[in-house]
Amino acid sequence: MYIPKPDGRQRPLGIAALEDKIVQRAVVEVLNAIWEADFLGFSYGFRPGRGQHDALDALAVGITKRSVNFILDADIAGFFDTVNHDWLIKFVEHRIADRRILRLIRKWLRAGVMEDGVVRPGTVGTPQGAVVSPVLANIYLHYVFDLWAHHWRKRQARGAVILVRYADDIIAGFEHRAEAERFLAELRERMRGFGLTLHPEKTRLIEFGRQAAANRNSRGLGKPETFDFLGFTHICGRSRRGAFQLRRKTRVDRMRATLRPVKEALRRRMHEPIDAQGRWLEQVVRGFNAYHAIPTNFAALAAFRFHITGLWRDVLRRRGQKDRMSWRRMTVLQDRWLPKPRIIHPWPSQRFAVRHPRWEPGAGMPHAGICAGGACQHASLPR
Repeated sequence: MYIPKPDGRQRPLGIAALEDKIVQRAVVEVLNAIWEADFLGFSYGFRPGRGQHDALDALAVGITKRSVNFILDADIAGFFDTVNHDWLIKFVEHRIADRRILRLIRKWLRAGVMEDGVVRPGTVGTPQGAVVSPVLANIYLHYVFDLWAHHWRKRQARGAVILVRYADDIIAGFEHRAEAERFLAELRERMRGFGLTLHPEKTRLIEFGRQAAANRNSRGLGKPETFDFLGFTHICGRSRRGAFQLRRKTRVDRMRATLRPVKEALRRRMHEPIDAQGRWLEQVVRGFNAYHAIPTNFAALAAFRFHITGLWRDVLRRRGQKDRMSWRRMTVLQDRWLPKPRIIHPWPSQRFAVRHPRWEPGAGMPHAGICAGGACQHASLPR
């Protein structure tokens, strides 16, 4: 089956049978137990005890505490659809010698997708929707990107370099433009050698950081560009005291994508009691706030609540010929059922300092060789 992607394309899903899911879960536990000792500190996706907010915190701390002047937003084109099976098996064989496990992984990779009753075997890529796919993707990028980028940062960089990766979303920060451009050029070659390509339009190198606004102003340019990461747009801003402040706000397209199914569900619930609708919408707003209620994002929380109220009013007005649902009455319903905007996540530096006492991401700092959450072992790189 296929599901739509944000850019309008279709993403194939490989849904495994129940028995396969059970076996895959057991294999995932084994793979995680082995590779958690190898995975580097700047890798955050699909790892035990790590989540999206950990990656967002690490990125925010790196940008605000280090001399970052340029940001590379690297997008791997169709990563899950283009993973090379032969390379992936070679990477797994670095730590797994059991031929039975290797045989199972090969079978899962070749499972393919069923379309109109016809199964198309997979020749490249990992079966999205399979339990084992995330850890296999992490293993692939651990050897293709993480180890290479870690050694590049230690051996070739002269200025500050920060690295954050969540699954196939990669953000790198640099002090010097020349090093950023060289890193990007070498990264393209590195990816090409393992069957991957950087998206030509979505991969961007922008001027961003504490000095970006002043540097661009001195050259007669406009405000620094923004970039997106894990659902938030990152912006160079200023605090009330005039100091640099990294501002993060919910991506507009992501908010619209969240509101669209809510609108459709409300139409199906049109004739439910108002209290039942209110209880359901309360959970919708709480779920949105649980992820998006970060510092500097208050306006987006208020906007989401306002849009939910508007959608609810439209549905209630359609329930009868007489339109008695005024905004004054909706304000009463809103205050009764919809949680008010409130920041519930701490500032990134506070949470990062608690979770990772040692500095990461960073280069040239004390303990930089010990990555938070995982030992940076210098395993042999595939050439």
